[in-house]
Amino acid sequence: QLQLVESGGGLVQAGGSLRLSCAASTDIFRSYAMGWFRQAPGKEREFVVVINGSGHITYYSDSVKGRFTISRDNAKNTIYLQMNSLKPEDTAVYYCAADLMFTYGSDWSPAFWGQGTQVTASS
Repeated sequence: QLQLVESGGGLVQAGGSLRLSCAASTDIFRSYAMGWFRQAPGKEREFVVVINGSGHITYYSDSVKGRFTISRDNAKNTIYLQMNSLKPEDTAVYYCAADLMFTYGSDWSPAFWGQGTQVTASS
């Protein structure tokens, strides 16, 4: 069973930056598409970004495009989400996700999930 552990969440003022990390326990990390979702209070979970196994292909939601950057280090079994110019509406629990199938789009449906990390951008 693949395990995903997120870290890096916290409280930041609007306009600030945070970097999330997600470490995966697997010997075939580069085979997995990885990504991030988020869920704000009272709202459904929404897609944020996905990256393919090599790290060469990414797909972002329109709401974060140009502000967030996903990357991966296959030697460390870790992905990162650099979040800049944070807005109060970015406040949510952010979940790392993984699947052997990559989909170029917001309809990516991963099988594995982390526990989540809270991100709060205060106005």
